[in-house]
Amino acid sequence: MLKHNLGYPRIGVRRELKKACESYWSNKIDSNQLFDVGKQIRKENWKIQEKSGLDLIPCNDFSFYDHVLDMSLLLGVIPKSYHSAVSSTTMMIDDHNIDIYFAMARGFQKRGWDIKAMEMTKWFNTNYHYIVPEFDKNQKFGIFSKKIFDEFEEAKIVLKSIPKPVLIGPVSYLFLGKEKENSFQKMDLIENIVPIYIQIINLLKDQGANWIQLDEPILVFDLSRKEIESFQYAYQEISKCCSEMNILLTSYFDGISENISLFRNLPIKALHIDLVEDPEQLESILNFLDNNTKKMILSLGIIDGRNIWKNNYVNSIKKIEIAMKVLGEKRVMIAPSCSLIHVPIDIEYEHSIHSDVKKRMSFAKQKIYELKDLEDVIKGNKNLLSKNLNSLEKTKNSFLFYNQKVKERVTQIKNKDFQRKSSFKIRQKKQQKKFHLPIFPTTTIGSFPQTKEIRSLRNKFKKKELRKEEYEKKIEKFIVDVIRKQEEINLDVLVHGEFERNDMVEFFSEKLKGFLSTDNGWVQSYGSRCVKPPVIYGDVLRYKDMTTKSICFAQSKTPKLMKGMLTGPVTILQWSFVRDDQPISTTAYQIALAIRDEVKSLENSGIQIIQIDEPAIREGLPLKKKNWKFYFDWAIKAFRISSSVVKDETQIHTHMCYSEFNDILSHIADLDADVLTIETSRSKMELLKAFSEFSYPNEIGPGVYDIHSPRIPTVKEIFDLIQKASNRFPIRNIWINPDCGLKTRKWDEVMKSLKNMTRAAKMAREKLLNNNPTPSTNSS
Repeated sequence: MLKHNLGYPRIGVRRELKKACESYWSNKIDSNQLFDVGKQIRKENWKIQEKSGLDLIPCNDFSFYDHVLDMSLLLGVIPKSYHSAVSSTTMMIDDHNIDIYFAMARGFQKRGWDIKAMEMTKWFNTNYHYIVPEFDKNQKFGIFSKKIFDEFEEAKIVLKSIPKPVLIGPVSYLFLGKEKENSFQKMDLIENIVPIYIQIINLLKDQGANWIQLDEPILVFDLSRKEIESFQYAYQEISKCCSEMNILLTSYFDGISENISLFRNLPIKALHIDLVEDPEQLESILNFLDNNTKKMILSLGIIDGRNIWKNNYVNSIKKIEIAMKVLGEKRVMIAPSCSLIHVPIDIEYEHSIHSDVKKRMSFAKQKIYELKDLEDVIKGNKNLLSKNLNSLEKTKNSFLFYNQKVKERVTQIKNKDFQRKSSFKIRQKKQQKKFHLPIFPTTTIGSFPQTKEIRSLRNKFKKKELRKEEYEKKIEKFIVDVIRKQEEINLDVLVHGEFERNDMVEFFSEKLKGFLSTDNGWVQSYGSRCVKPPVIYGDVLRYKDMTTKSICFAQSKTPKLMKGMLTGPVTILQWSFVRDDQPISTTAYQIALAIRDEVKSLENSGIQIIQIDEPAIREGLPLKKKNWKFYFDWAIKAFRISSSVVKDETQIHTHMCYSEFNDILSHIADLDADVLTIETSRSKMELLKAFSEFSYPNEIGPGVYDIHSPRIPTVKEIFDLIQKASNRFPIRNIWINPDCGLKTRKWDEVMKSLKNMTRAAKMAREKLLNNNPTPSTNSS
């Protein structure tokens, strides 16, 4: 029984990769220094996995920004503009083509070149973001980058065993991309791309590889006929031309039972399935393999690659023994359910977690050791089984986990708790009469730059080097300063800047019972952006105001409207590691009731506009449509519990970003937020077509510039985007805003960009309103 891993966190225990990348981008280190940091992280990762006793250790799972972008660079899927710009402004492109790579991810503004970053969206139903490949009809593929080959050689030197290279499979890679024109379908490119995969695999074989992992998470979807044909063609060709290579084909994030027939007569060596997300698929998969192929190995994904709780060895051993009974020991492998990039690295770096909770937790390093434990239990070590059971059962009834009053409040939720008092049309009239905002009102999504000074201030307060009163006074100075900046920019609706907040979820978790924050539980979100997801271990209770004091202070310093800023219940849930001992809907309602109480507190204190962000509502969506109804039932109810407590005159905003919304628009409308702000700038407002065709009924703020790139948008390009929006929506329903919060940007970029945004809004009021004197009608 082989033990293997699909991928290991690449940020470094102390976020070394983040710091190195950001130093490179700011010209503080050169590319050689950057590559040295990457090399050290890889070496440490390989050594940890080797020490754990893994039989197959992955390589090429490391990335300086994003593994999908790595694949684009490897295959030469590089828009000409990036290649031309970097080549003309860089003295010499290094062997890793790192400047082209980062230009694609972050945009490029240098020596007369001004190129936007490529589109970014969520990786399936996770909070990880990937850079979307772009294909044209005559797309050429080739081997452009040497990274995968260099890292294989590097791993061979470090490891005693032969490493297992990891690649996104050809069908999923095409699926994840987008066509730059409408005259073809991306799956039409399968015959062009497969020969390059074959070349790559054979080159790795020549280097000594005997296993290669091809990730095809697309298999969890309801596949179209075209996708099925593409899959069958791709793997018949790969199997035929790479017969000496052991192909491990992996899929994860859900079950593949509906697509298992694709593997009939497919001579791949091993198939990996996710038994955490869909444990019920095991029986049908085993039945198929037993009746249709007598050689294929089955890899059981039994360690949760997306959550931080210890594995239940009893449950896992049952699955392993069932598989071994049908297939035999040699045809069974065990692994985490998916890559471990979705969990923190090492629980041993946590020193402030209550021991009753910590005993139940397991991070990436611990998870790969759990595989060794399971192997030893199978071989007869029953002490490990008893130890595991004790750690899970001992704390089961701890007072830390349960609060009877919270549980009773959830059972008392009534239908009226999900409903605003009046319809949107009635609310809109009342709000317009109350606020007197101009056409195309301007605002931001919430956060402003978190400078070193602010982070240092929060850190000193956390370490108790600053008294609470002194800390709050300093934060108030930052709030006043950002209000003056917004007034200077002439924004219409202001925010307080969120300087007291470390993260939009972690901040609230620290003020709610039933949550804990880790010290070093960092997880990559995109590029150098890392988050520290809180842990929901018990019943959730709001026991005091969380934001009211700072928001009311901010409102007292300006005559303009000040938004209250909250994170919604679904996002708090999705961006946390959630307890696994009760239905997820119950936990969602507990959080929703806590946010509801905060919303009411803000309204009672005079705050008239409240934003409840739900950027994660799309990513929580099950990958199979048959499971959507159940998800939306509780997710929409959770949002409406939190938002429906206010009067008609109080305006509720929500924000969503970097997701595909086309197929869930009716559910977004069911949230019934007065104003929805969304990301549309990277896709050049393509998303608005879907919202328009759906006739989205409420007000909308399409993001007019991309905050994830350092480039400064021009007044003209922002105006053009506003004009596009005004061709599709009633002018009175359009807000003007960036596409996300400004926390990660620098002040110089922010001020220039927002000034251009407000100038563009003013231009739109002058030009577009004159052209459309009846803004209440749709001009599309």
